[in-house]
Order: sequence, then C-alpha cells, then structure tokens
Amino acid sequence: MSDFQTSTHRSKWIFTPHDLMQKYQVSNQRAARTLHQYGTTRMEVDIDGSLSHPKPQFDSFPKPLSTEEEQLMRVFYEHKIQEACGAFKFPRKIQATAITYFKRFYLQWSVMEHHPKHIMLACVYTACKVEENHVSAEELGKAIQQDYQSLGFDLIVYAPYRCVEGFIDGMEDYCRGKNDKLHMLQETAKLVVDEAMLTDAPLLFPPGQLALAALRKANAVHKVVDFPRYLEHIHSRRQRSNHVMSELIECLNAIDDYSVMELETPSAKEDLRHTDRKLKACLDPSSQEDSKKREKKSKHKTRKT
Repeated sequence: MSDFQTSTHRSKWIFTPHDLMQKYQVSNQRAARTLHQYGTTRMEVDIDGSLSHPKPQFDSFPKPLSTEEEQLMRVFYEHKIQEACGAFKFPRKIQATAITYFKRFYLQWSVMEHHPKHIMLACVYTACKVEENHVSAEELGKAIQQDYQSLGFDLIVYAPYRCVEGFIDGMEDYCRGKNDKLHMLQETAKLVVDEAMLTDAPLLFPPGQLALAALRKANAVHKVVDFPRYLEHIHSRRQRSNHVMSELIECLNAIDDYSVMELETPSAKEDLRHTDRKLKACLDPSSQEDSKKREKKSKHKTRKT
C-alpha cells in the first residue's frame, strides 16, 4: 500500500482540476434549470413508482445556489463528518471513507438536489458497514433518507492513512533501526491528511502521493530523515526514470499548494445560515413562504408591543 504510483482501479476517481470544476458546474446548472422550470428541485414518487417534479404552487421561484455557495455547504458538512466520526471515536479509515463517499456523490449531484445533511449521515453509516465497524442507524440519526444504490460509486476506498503507515514501516528499514521520532512523524502526517481530506485533493491525487506529501510536511517539523534523499531511495526501488521522479516532486508541491489554497473553514455563520435558507427553499419552496409568514407575524407582534 506504500506505492506512490496509482493503479488503474484507483485512477477512476482521480480528475484534473478542470474536469472537477466542470462536474460541479454541470450539476449546479442542471439543478438551476430544474428550479427555474418547476420552482423546486425536489422530486416526488408517483403511484406507479416513477419520479416527477411537483407542480409549482407559487408565482416567484427561489434563487439557485452558486457553485461557490455549494462548495461552502460541502466543506461545512465534510467538517461535520470529521466531528461526528471523532465523537464516536471511529478509526480514521472510516472518517476518510465517509468523506470520500460524500465527495464522490457530489460529483454527480448538486446540493440543491440532495441536502448534504442527509447524505452526510448516509455516508458515515455506509462507511461503518463497509469497514465492518458496527453502529446502528439510530445512533447516527433518523435523518438517513437516501437509497445507498443511488450513490453510484465503488464502496472500496483507498485512504492515505494506510499508505502513511506503509511508508513509516519502510522508513524503519531506511533508518536502519527504530527511530524514536518515527511515531511522532506518523501522527503529525495523519493530522496533515485530515486537513487534506477536507479539500478536493483526494479527487485530484492518488492516496500514495497524498501520504508522501503529508510525510514531507510532517518531516519538515520533526526532521527525521533527509526527505529528498528518501524520495530518491524509494524511487530507485520502483522506477528508473528521472522524468517520473520529477513528476512526483511536482505532484507533491502541487498537493502542498492546493491544500494551502483550498483549506478554508466556513467561519461566517450568518453567511452559512443564509446559504442554508436558500438551499431549503430550493428543495421545498413552501418553507420559504412559511418563513416569510413567521417574519410578518413577528414584526406584527413587535409593533403591537
């Protein structure tokens, strides 16, 4: 698992930044067109089992979310996945698998079509099942409303954490004995991977490269090995082409740059509430009308007082 090259199976879910952005835009535009046509992105199940959109009940339709607002919602709920897994003391592999499921789901769907709150819970629950970690659906919440088959992706996920462990085992041989700092290096690298999992990096780079980038960053803190020489060592055991080695270093640099640019924790709660209200209105326009009525009643009571 410590191999930094990607296999055919793993490369199925690795994209270029351009392709990734295009996928997000396609799903966003599709949801916006549906909203403009039907006034809602919610689907209803007919008696014969077919799906259809409900008839518009209001004259004015909600405004669609922008791709930036969708990204804000995705990042917020990816943080929630990490928090939930931490609260249940799940292994990091489950956390990484759940986040990967979540990312892959929204390569095909817009958050306007499926609320991230429901998908988040479904992803955590499915990750626990796949990784054979027992947890009941009631423990995670009763909000799981999606059919797992609709997720449409492979259930086997290769996370960077196992790659980190593989490289650490190799470093013991490279250092010719047990190094007391290797444990600290491993734990710091796992924290770096935690941060990287909240970006689009897992969809752009294979797990082995993410692990190497995390170890390089952690090694800059603990200074366990001469990392350039270590890269040359593992490269000489797997490849002979200097061109491939230069490409690997470029990828590690790109992962570092990408993580710095992309890791933005949603901090403005008011902006997030505004986006969440827009999202609820897209899925259920009646919620927007009810909200307006409550605001009117509240203003009326205030005036009376």
